[in-house]
Amino acid sequence: MNKFSITQYLLILTVLVFGFIYALPNLFPTQPSIQVAYTDSGKSADQVLLNDLNKLLSTNQVEYEDISIRDNKIVIKFPNLEAQLASKTILQKALLDKVIVALNLEPTTPTWLKDIGGKPVKLGLDLSGGVHFLLEVDIETAQQGRLELLLDNYRKTFKEDRLKITSSSINDLKLNFKFNDRESYNKALSKYRLDSPGVNGLQYIITERPSSNTLSLEYSDVALREIRDYAVGQNLTTLRNRVNELGVSEPIVQRQGSNRIVVQLPGVQDPTAAKKIIGKTANLEFRLEANSRTSPLRKEEFNFKENDYSTAFLEKAVVVSGDRVTNASTGFDESGLSQVNITLDMQGGRAMQKATSGNIGRRLAVLFVEQKNKSELVINKNGNKVIEQTSYIEKNIISLATIQAVLGTSFRITGVGSPQEASELALLLRAGALAAPMKFVEERTVGPSLGKENIELGMRSIMIGLALVVIFMTFYYRIFGLAANISLLINLVLITGIMSLLGATLTLPGIAGIVLTVGMAVDANVLIFARIREELKEKDPQTAIKDGFSRAFITIFDANITTLIAALILYVIGTGPVKGFAITLSIGILTSMFTAIICTRAMVNLIYGNKNIKELKI
Repeated sequence: MNKFSITQYLLILTVLVFGFIYALPNLFPTQPSIQVAYTDSGKSADQVLLNDLNKLLSTNQVEYEDISIRDNKIVIKFPNLEAQLASKTILQKALLDKVIVALNLEPTTPTWLKDIGGKPVKLGLDLSGGVHFLLEVDIETAQQGRLELLLDNYRKTFKEDRLKITSSSINDLKLNFKFNDRESYNKALSKYRLDSPGVNGLQYIITERPSSNTLSLEYSDVALREIRDYAVGQNLTTLRNRVNELGVSEPIVQRQGSNRIVVQLPGVQDPTAAKKIIGKTANLEFRLEANSRTSPLRKEEFNFKENDYSTAFLEKAVVVSGDRVTNASTGFDESGLSQVNITLDMQGGRAMQKATSGNIGRRLAVLFVEQKNKSELVINKNGNKVIEQTSYIEKNIISLATIQAVLGTSFRITGVGSPQEASELALLLRAGALAAPMKFVEERTVGPSLGKENIELGMRSIMIGLALVVIFMTFYYRIFGLAANISLLINLVLITGIMSLLGATLTLPGIAGIVLTVGMAVDANVLIFARIREELKEKDPQTAIKDGFSRAFITIFDANITTLIAALILYVIGTGPVKGFAITLSIGILTSMFTAIICTRAMVNLIYGNKNIKELKI
């Protein structure tokens, strides 16, 4: 009676070894480092850049331990945080837009642990920091884009209705049409009023100038609010999708104010990759190449992305933009060159079909639209040199191919550069297009938001709580209490190991979840021991132990399942710190049930199993 089989003990031992191995990386401290990569994503870090960095650090007498090329970037390790921060400032001022310089904490986990997937628990922004972005949505550009589409639609409508237009343009975010005669003017005015009915639903503010047969149209406050909310909402969704593509645990992507978005990536291991993806506001525009019949006012000249000296004239009208892309994947064409396979939604497919059906033989261009930052050293009011950034929109042609058949919802674009650039473009399109460009108001790698003292207090709360529980259980339940204490320590190791394996991020609320788990784990053992005491009044010790564990199991299971359901709900509907609490609580519930019921009983069985016990002290 009260004896586990060899198989059961081997199973328990396997779980414990598994937990200890994957918790082991947390004993190795991280090392301050800097990751440097070329701003151009198609260019990998090379020996030339490494030599330049080495020279800059040596000239400025900065102490570092190691510098090497790894995964298309250069990693520099430092003995302390002061050297790390000083080096970042030096490199940014010297190299400006040539490279991306990002702070990082390099893990020192042994190679054999890395090879089996061992890695330390990621710490959230409130514990170890991470990448922080504050972005501002350019509402005026979104408004300008809407007006350009509206201008093109009205031109087509007025042409179909045979209205005589003298000129049309967009100035100061206003749509202006001048007509040849009063009849055309009145018909256009009726069309405007029909498109903007009522007062509450007013879309446009119409300025009438009958003396010159001119109409001006601008968006109303209601419409501007709708444009702003749509642009910010779409960009929020897009950024969340991009973060998910990066595989970052517990990211924070949320709106701040009317037109700003905060992005926080806690515990990020490769901030250079994050900046390349999150920082890019890339989009696509499909436009027809201008021909001899195209008015000079309706065409623009663009450079090719791979050749700044080669240009082409394209129509201003956009056939389809990247926000109509529903899927994008990479592949290779017949010549073995990289390509991106595009799938559009129904509306985008119809627009593409309409534009290409009457233009077979003409060339269709794919414009890569990207907002970039330009950095320069300026002298501030205090006479110090600081880096000042200005943003600008860059549009380059990445493909200009002849339309050989009517295109629909699925097609491919070639000439996208290297496989890495094709993969990056596909990721951006797959994650969704931005409804409006964004500029960086703030971009930094942040330290602990609550300070080192609060982190130490959080860890101290676990140790004090654990120590008090250990003392109480040992003196009150004796040998049984000792078994419970060992199970409690095993529980903490298993939580750490599972979180490390899953790549979960530990936050300060997560520490609170661990503290709560410590109490819940002991609570399960207290229920078992209390039940054994009750059984001892009527039964012999061996039977009391057996019935105590088996009958307390139902109560423990019910209590933990209801708590687990609550934790899962918190994880689903919560964000950021709430998710951190829910994760540690959920893992803790599962591990505490294993340790309190199985591990404790295994130890009790080893001590009392199959023995003739006349008296049981508990």
